[in-house]
Amino acid sequence: MTRVLITGGAGFVGRNLAERLVNDGVDVVVLDNLSSPSPIPLPQHVEFIHGSVVDPQQIDGPIDIIFNLASPASPPRYVLDPIGTLRTGAEGARRMLDLAEAHGAVFLQASTSEIYGDPTVHPQNESYNGNVDVTSPRACYDEAKRYAEALTQAYRRTGAVRNVRIARIFNTYGPGMAPDDGRVITNFVTQALAGEPLTIYGDGSQTRSFCYVDDLVEGIIRLAASEITDPVNLGNPSEFTMAEVADLVSSLIGDTGRTYKELPHADPARRRPDITKARTELGWEPAIAFDDGLAKTIRYLESLDR
Repeated sequence: MTRVLITGGAGFVGRNLAERLVNDGVDVVVLDNLSSPSPIPLPQHVEFIHGSVVDPQQIDGPIDIIFNLASPASPPRYVLDPIGTLRTGAEGARRMLDLAEAHGAVFLQASTSEIYGDPTVHPQNESYNGNVDVTSPRACYDEAKRYAEALTQAYRRTGAVRNVRIARIFNTYGPGMAPDDGRVITNFVTQALAGEPLTIYGDGSQTRSFCYVDDLVEGIIRLAASEITDPVNLGNPSEFTMAEVADLVSSLIGDTGRTYKELPHADPARRRPDITKARTELGWEPAIAFDDGLAKTIRYLESLDR
């Protein structure tokens, strides 16, 4: 039986990945410090280790694949602990690459669309080098992920870990998110469910592309099973303004009005993945339409209050 390690496996994406792998008959070990756990408990039969990727405990037994997902993923969370975020992305990636070397394991690094910064190329493909403000509050996350990508490729080039994969993950949503996650989908839905006006930063013209978590998990699994060592964008190319997202949430829950606040520093104006590589080399593209996925997410968040 294949045995995998998921760092950050108690978080939103990691927990959904763990469930899918368990259902596929994979032996799953999760390493997580529970700094930002999903409200949904881990599935049965998952071996859980409470700890940090920066200073991990001994992990006994074979490891065939390491999915390195450990890191806070929403700006409100990672700006609260910028040093910890940088250490997780840098030192944590090194520790997990060393572990992959010791076990001869495949190593999949969960990177991010944030490595593109506030892009001057649209949509963003994997050859674009990005436009990151390294002095901004968001840079702790952006630069940690950029460094982890460089480190992963350094281990590959030196032959220490030959089987590396890099997933550049764009905005993801769905069941398993914490209601206080701080990203736009949970913000809008929890505000609307509470009868509060939706908070829009700036004028609402900035765009994002939202990928339902089940689609993302499928892409991650396909990437891990491939032989692609270069980065691959995983996201939904359907692009929405924040005003459009607010309108859709209001149409599904009820119109509770709008409030407007100043746009945060270095907040990207546009974000949309070019997924040509994922389509052609992995045979992958998202299957869940945004309105369908949003309805499922609303039902999930409603259930947490019952």
